[in-house]
Amino acid sequence: MADYSNQDFLKSIPNASQLKDAKVAVITSQWNWEVTGKMREGALKVLKEAGLEQDNIIDWRVPGSFELTYGAKKMAQMGADAVICLGCVIQGETRHFDFICQAVANGITQVSVDHNIPVAFGVLTTDNQEQALERVGGKHGHKGEEAAITVLHLLLN
Repeated sequence: MADYSNQDFLKSIPNASQLKDAKVAVITSQWNWEVTGKMREGALKVLKEAGLEQDNIIDWRVPGSFELTYGAKKMAQMGADAVICLGCVIQGETRHFDFICQAVANGITQVSVDHNIPVAFGVLTTDNQEQALERVGGKHGHKGEEAAITVLHLLLN
């Protein structure tokens, strides 16, 4: 069993050669694509570097973060062994942010519980675009890569 006593495990890609036949879906919101597109690239890079076969990586886009739950459920029903949900919700002037964030978090959690598969919550919830960009290769790491690494660790344990 891996040591999860600190967050260093999120920085190195596990060797997932024994998972080469695992089907992993990457569901990416097209809303805020400047951010989510980078998250997608990072997640796909990690899965390939870990040794997953290209044919077993499902790359699917949905219109917004709210639709990530639908995408995750559909991929689980189609037999995915794990799902990575990538989105970005940036605070605006209304409560829309709160409703979307809560619905997406609850929905993604429910898919994982209902289908008994790892579903990574790679959804940024930031106050502004600058904070979001800092989390896709900036000073706060790369949350797309971290979501993929998290799913790999769960599949390996």
